[in-house]
Amino acid sequence: MSDKLRVGVVGVGYLGKFHARIYSEMEGVDLVGVVDSDAAVAESIAAEYNTRAYTDFRDLLDKVDAVNIVVPTSYHLDVARPFLERGIHMLMEKPIATTVEEGEQLVALAEKAGCIFQVGHLERYNSGLRALIDRMQGKPSFIEVHRLGTFVERATDVDVITDLMIHDIDIVGALMGVPAVKVDASGAHVLTDHIDIANARIEFEGGAVANVTASRVSNKRFRRIRVFGSKQYYSLDFAEQRLEVVTAGDIDPETGRPSITQEKLDIEPQPPLDAELADFIDAVRNKRPPLVDGRTGLEALRMAFKIKESIGL
Repeated sequence: MSDKLRVGVVGVGYLGKFHARIYSEMEGVDLVGVVDSDAAVAESIAAEYNTRAYTDFRDLLDKVDAVNIVVPTSYHLDVARPFLERGIHMLMEKPIATTVEEGEQLVALAEKAGCIFQVGHLERYNSGLRALIDRMQGKPSFIEVHRLGTFVERATDVDVITDLMIHDIDIVGALMGVPAVKVDASGAHVLTDHIDIANARIEFEGGAVANVTASRVSNKRFRRIRVFGSKQYYSLDFAEQRLEVVTAGDIDPETGRPSITQEKLDIEPQPPLDAELADFIDAVRNKRPPLVDGRTGLEALRMAFKIKESIGL
C-alpha cells in the first residue's frame, strides 16, 4: 500500500457525493474514482472533485485499497462481493443488507479476506451522543427514542425500520450492552407499500427496556433520545446536539426528597460524516476495528427483523 490510501466511492447520488467531497479533501487519501450508473452524475462529481468517473463498479477493483458502497440496499451484496473477495477494505452504508442472510454473507466474506468492514451507522458519530456516553454512569434502566421525519422519495425501497429506526436500534443496543430478550412492536403503511411508522418495545437481559419510535411521514423532523439510569436522566436532541443532564443527590432531611442538579450543555457540533469517514480511514491504516463493524451492523439488522416479525411482516 502506498503512503496515500487509494479510495473509491460507488454511488454518488444524494449521500455518496458527500463521501466523495470529504475524501477529496482528506490528507493522505487519493480519491481515485467515483462510480454511478448515471454517467452524467458520475462525470459531474468526478469533475468537481478532480477524479475519474465510471459507470461500472468493477472498473475500480484493481485501482483501490478501500471503497465506500453508497448504493440502494438491495444491491449491497452484489456490489460488495467482488471487492471483499479481493480483500478491499469497505465502508458499507446502513443497513448492511436487505436480509439477515445477505448480511451474514457480507460479514463472512470480509472476515475470510481479513479486511476492515465498517457499516455506516452515522448517528454513532453524533457529538451529542458521544458526550452522553462519556457522561453516562452505569447501565440505563429505560431508554425512549423518537426519530420522526418528513416524507422523502429516496430510501423508499425499504421500510422505516431498516431506513430510520435501525439508527436507534444500534444506539440502544450499544448503550444497554446486554442481549435483548423480548420485542413487541406495531406499525402501519401510510404513503408507501412498506411500513412508514413503527414503534417497538425492546426488553433486555436484566429487565431494562427501550421504547423506540420511528416515522417518515411526520410533518416535522424530531430526533431525541432520553436515557434513565440510577439517579440520572439524560435528554439529547440529536439535531441540535443539546444535552440535558439531571442528577439526583443526597436526601434532604427536611423534605425527604433528593437534591436535583440540572445541566444544559450545548455540544460543539462536528460533522458526523467527516468523523465516520475519518474513523474508517484510521481503522484501515492501523488495522483496528472501526466503531461500527460488520457484526455490529448485522446485529442491528437482526433486531430490525425481529421488530418486523413482531409487527407481522
